Amino acid sequence: MGNNEQLLRTLKLGLRILLAGMFFLSAIAKLYPSAPLALGTFEAKQLIPMGFDESVAQYFSRILIGCELALGFGLLQPHYFKRLVLPLSFLMLFVFSSQLTYEIITIGNKGNCGCFGALLPMTPVQALVKNILAMGMLVYLFVASKKEEDKFDHFLILTIILASVLAIFMVGPIQQKTKVMPVIHGTINEPDTATTVMDTLVTSTNSKTVKDTIPVVKEPKSKKSGFSNLFPDIDKGKKILCFFAPGCDHCKETAKQLTKMKKSIAGFPEIRIIFMDEEAELIPDFFAFAGAEYAYLVLDVVTFWKTLGSSKDTPGVMYYWNGNLIKEYNGIAEKKFKDVEFKKVVVKPWE
Repeated sequence: MGNNEQLLRTLKLGLRILLAGMFFLSAIAKLYPSAPLALGTFEAKQLIPMGFDESVAQYFSRILIGCELALGFGLLQPHYFKRLVLPLSFLMLFVFSSQLTYEIITIGNKGNCGCFGALLPMTPVQALVKNILAMGMLVYLFVASKKEEDKFDHFLILTIILASVLAIFMVGPIQQKTKVMPVIHGTINEPDTATTVMDTLVTSTNSKTVKDTIPVVKEPKSKKSGFSNLFPDIDKGKKILCFFAPGCDHCKETAKQLTKMKKSIAGFPEIRIIFMDEEAELIPDFFAFAGAEYAYLVLDVVTFWKTLGSSKDTPGVMYYWNGNLIKEYNGIAEKKFKDVEFKKVVVKPWE
């Protein structure tokens, strides 16, 4: 009998540590790789699409993550364990699971659910299974625990909650946004240098640099792309609109491939870039790696994701012709940028 009781105590302790670790990981992962970037992404991709106001989402995200952190600590201590900690832990997972179920039904098992942020991407189904298993553990702990074992230190519980929430606000402070028009860097009224050079080379019969030439053909009727408020000339002629993060290796490689194409195709569409305001100091290094500089502007994290689309990811590449979306790429999975395919799209005439 004594051995059985010791085994049950060990099992309960193990489950408490496992669940606490899950809540800790969930909170910390939502701050990876940096708190401003991760919080802004969480708000733009998870909360705002659910109907949260942008200002409310900033506070709710931090309070929610703080509560996850507090529950992690709560599972490791005895005060109000059965009366408060276990029910609140179950309730939080139940709410998350309900949202995941709705998401799976409405849009399918797509993308990263955001449970563990960008640190450990999970599909909605994977996250739902994880939550169901965790709720089962919580139910077992609730049944196996006795109310008489609970202790009642109000001050300790309040300290854990307030300290956890305050810690998240300190790590990722809310930054007041000013409503200003984005500043475009670079000249957009003149052709890019690379295009000018290639236009000169294509007139020379001895040039071996230019491999492809886009024929002059009919153009599609003008249309509004929805980005003219950011780049006034985006709906005129052929344009490539890119969504990049300055420190993103995939984004830098995509920009490098576009520069390479630009040097090999006469009349290549002009490139415009929207950068995420995260590690903006790396933009000069970004252009140095890409091999050319292009007109660009910088948007804060939330506005960046709202502009690109909360369901999409970086690097984002959109090819417009007179405002008509001809081709789009985003992310590093099935919709990732394919240079060989895109080269064929760019040189293809309008049909």
